[in-house]
Amino acid sequence: RSYLARMQPGDAADPLLRQVLAVAHELETPPGFSLDAVDDTAATRVPGLLQKYAGRALLIATGTCAVHCRYCFRRHFPYGEAPRTLADWQPALDAIAADDTIREVILSGGDPLMLTDARLAELLSRLESVSHVRRLRMHSRLPIVLPSRLTPGLLDRFSRSRLRVWFVVHANHANELVADCADALRRLVDAGIPVLNQAVWLRGVNDSAEAQRALSERLIDLGVQPYYLHLLDRVVGTAHFEASEEKAIAAIEALRASLPGYAVPQLVREEPGARSKTPVPPPASVSHGASVAGGSGESRLR
Repeated sequence: RSYLARMQPGDAADPLLRQVLAVAHELETPPGFSLDAVDDTAATRVPGLLQKYAGRALLIATGTCAVHCRYCFRRHFPYGEAPRTLADWQPALDAIAADDTIREVILSGGDPLMLTDARLAELLSRLESVSHVRRLRMHSRLPIVLPSRLTPGLLDRFSRSRLRVWFVVHANHANELVADCADALRRLVDAGIPVLNQAVWLRGVNDSAEAQRALSERLIDLGVQPYYLHLLDRVVGTAHFEASEEKAIAAIEALRASLPGYAVPQLVREEPGARSKTPVPPPASVSHGASVAGGSGESRLR
C-alpha cells in the first residue's frame, strides 16, 4: 500500500506502476532474449549458492519478493530448487566455510528481507561463525516497496554484527524515494550501515538524463550513494523495457557535467563469464604488451 500510495492515480504511464504492472508485451519473445540471460545456472556451486566473481558469493535466501518487478532478471529462476530451511542451507554454508577466498557473502533472492527476523538472525549467526567472512551485503528492494520492514530490532541486529553489513537497495525513480521510504533509508544510514542503490535503465520509467538526475539527487540527499545503473538483462518477457544504450551513455555524461562524482552511478551490463560487471562503454583495449586475458588480439579490462 505504501508503494501504491506513491503512484499517480489514473496515470497508466506512472513510472512506479510501469515497473510492477503485467502487460501483454511480456508474452513476446524477440530474438536475443533468453530465460537465463546472466547465466546464473553456470554460476551455481551448490543449490542456493552462486559465485560469479572472486572473493564474494551470493546466497539465494528466499524466492519470494514483496512485489514482482516485471523487468526482473530472475523471473525464470528455478526457485523451487533453492533452499527453504536452515537445514537446506547447510551445503551452501559448508561451501562458504570451506573456501577461505570468500570474504563477502551477498544475501539476495527473491528478497532476503522477506525472511523473518528470527530466520535472518540465525542465518547471520552462521555466517558470523565463518572466520574468513568479513562482510555481509544485503540486496533488498523492501526498503523501497515495504519500508515498514526495517524494524528497530532488525537494524540493531545488523549494527551489532561482527561482519561489516552493507545494504544495496533498488530504486529506479525519484518518486519512489519519498514519505516512509525516505524515512526508512534515513534509519538505515543513521544506524551506521552504508547504503548503495542499484537501478536499471528502463524504457518509459527512467530513460532520460532528467529522470536520472532527479534519482541521483534524491538518493544523495538521503545519504544513499548511486552505485550501478544496469542496462537491461535480456530475459524473456522484458523486451518492452529495453531502452537505448547510446541514450544511457549520454545521460551518464550529462550527470557527470552537472553532479559531483559520488552522485553519478556507473553504467554497466552483466556479461556471462565476465570477472565483474562490464562498464559501458567498455574500457579501451590494452594497446601495449600481452593481452591481459591471454591469447592474441584485443582484451578489455574489467
